[in-house]
Amino acid sequence: MISIKNISKIYKFKNQTITALDDISLEISKGELFGLIGPDGAGKTSLFRILTTLIEADSGEASVMGFDVKKDFMEIRQKVGYMPGRFSLYQDLSIIENLNFFADIFGTTVKANYDLIRDIYAQIEPFKNRRAGQLSGGMKQKLALCCTLVHKPEVLFLDEPTTGVDPVSRREFWTILRKLNEDGMTIVVSTPYMDEASLCQRIALIQEGKILSVDTPQNIENKYENKVFAVKSENKYQLLKDFRKRNEVNSVYMFGEFLHVTFKENKIPDNLDDNLNIKEIKPGIEDCFIGLMKNTQQ
Repeated sequence: MISIKNISKIYKFKNQTITALDDISLEISKGELFGLIGPDGAGKTSLFRILTTLIEADSGEASVMGFDVKKDFMEIRQKVGYMPGRFSLYQDLSIIENLNFFADIFGTTVKANYDLIRDIYAQIEPFKNRRAGQLSGGMKQKLALCCTLVHKPEVLFLDEPTTGVDPVSRREFWTILRKLNEDGMTIVVSTPYMDEASLCQRIALIQEGKILSVDTPQNIENKYENKVFAVKSENKYQLLKDFRKRNEVNSVYMFGEFLHVTFKENKIPDNLDDNLNIKEIKPGIEDCFIGLMKNTQQ
């Protein structure tokens, strides 16, 4: 469904050159719910804009549904839906006015494809005459998705759709995505939230414009070779500093109320404080991401 081969993108600002994408290659199958996972500045938005024909790559080639992103951009624009990270609908138009406007652009009507948006639109329909600028974050998110779906796209690109949204709305949104995917829609979603990786069928971990790994979330976790230990302390900031000074430590970083630590010998050092609250845990996607990132930098 989506083919990306050796795509690179470089931005130049006065005397500064930034490599947003560095020789990226990726294949996404029809009907997948695929996640592009990485922090801000990793290159996720640049890749999405190339695939949705908003910008051109500096090198490499890509196709969506067999259409070349450069030569066949008009065909791609008719067949994909793109929801950018920043809310980009018309703030002064009401919910229903925005929806009718986007339907009209694609030469269709809300009624023609209502079955596709019914479950989402039902949650915001009571406020259909309210201006978009007056909506909450979760309602803006649902309206943006309705406008993205109103022309019945075959592929859906969602760029960090849950950033800045409350936890309840995040869960509701992913429930909607799973339902759309179960109905056969190919969905590519980017997110900086590592916990959302497990909600995708396959993921690509991306950092500084490079793909670190592509696999199912479970396989990425299973292939991680380092043992991860969770350490709890009343003064985790001081403990973080102390661990960073130790030669036995491979990596250490904060994870909620714990520190996550890996050791070079893959075991707890004998000279560690016996009173320290430490236990081995199963590595998560964030642990794998940090480990892969560290290996890339070495």
